[in-house]
Amino acid sequence: MSALSPFDYAVLRVVPLVEREEFLNVGVILLCRPRAFLGVKIHLDIARLLAFAPQADVPAIQAHLHFITDLVTGDPQAGSLGELSPPERFHWLTSPRSTTIQVSPVHPGLCDDPAAALHDLYARLVVGVESHLP
Repeated sequence: MSALSPFDYAVLRVVPLVEREEFLNVGVILLCRPRAFLGVKIHLDIARLLAFAPQADVPAIQAHLHFITDLVTGDPQAGSLGELSPPERFHWLTSPRSTTIQVSPVHPGLCDDPAAALHDLYARLVVGVESHLP
């Protein structure tokens, strides 16, 4: 059994009307420095979003979420931000902002497998199901 490593995570939220402060969880970003891991899992349930906010600009939201994925993975499509180190990209993404895509406060955790921890958090906080990981 390997030693546990600390990690930080934040939940990605779609906030269609910022002034109402209502949101829909759509993803999780996880940074585990000791394991050199930065990952993201995103799922936008369009039917749920439109039931929640019929006026939502789905193409714009999808484009923003795609950019977040590019930024987390360091894809050249993310421009100069994609060239930042993984911790710098995580901290840039988790900075508070008042926009349609927001993040929760950063939360800590411990894991022996950051990819499995990301999957578990995504299952519980975004999809709303218990993970069946061993």
